[in-house]
Amino acid sequence: MTELEATVEIQRVLVPVLDLCGTFAFAISGALAGVRRRLDVFGVLVLSFVASSFGGIGRDLLIGATPPAALVDWRYLAVSLAAGLITFFWWPLIERLQTPVRLLDAIGLAFFAVAGAEKALAFGLNPVMAVLLGMLTGVGGGMVRDILLAEIPGVLRSDLYAVAALLAAAIVVGGHMLHLPVVPTAIVGGLLCFTLRMIAIRRGWGLPIAR
Repeated sequence: MTELEATVEIQRVLVPVLDLCGTFAFAISGALAGVRRRLDVFGVLVLSFVASSFGGIGRDLLIGATPPAALVDWRYLAVSLAAGLITFFWWPLIERLQTPVRLLDAIGLAFFAVAGAEKALAFGLNPVMAVLLGMLTGVGGGMVRDILLAEIPGVLRSDLYAVAALLAAAIVVGGHMLHLPVVPTAIVGGLLCFTLRMIAIRRGWGLPIAR
């Protein structure tokens, strides 16, 4: 097996794993937001699916990977619904975590930004577009979740939300261009995304706003 074939095989296995991990984290984040807004169980499950899947659906549509993986692979729906039900029935336990929604949001953001960039590269997109698709995958579900809750999307006002996703995607793409190992590069990108996001939350870092 050549180096290129090995890289493609790793990406084929890695992207679904990252997607499903991000799906679980974002699904809990979306469901918890629904519980806090006093939605019924159906509303909570809708939010869990939307938050966990719409970023990946948007990515797949843009790169021509149709039908989107979240609509043909039963695991995505199963993971999002399971996370939604867990949150609906045991949300007090989840609430005991410090800033649970933001924490899970940061975890999902890291997984999806890396997975989005990896999948864009696997479909032959150029480096700039791969970075942007990684960011879109990370922020898409959260944007739709916030819109359904009649809130300004967090990506437009939160502490370095999209910037953290861009950083993760850029590291993945940079590693690809330098022919670095796929898995270590993905881990570094995800960890830096999560770390930057959590530091920004704790310290109130953000981009400048108009005065």
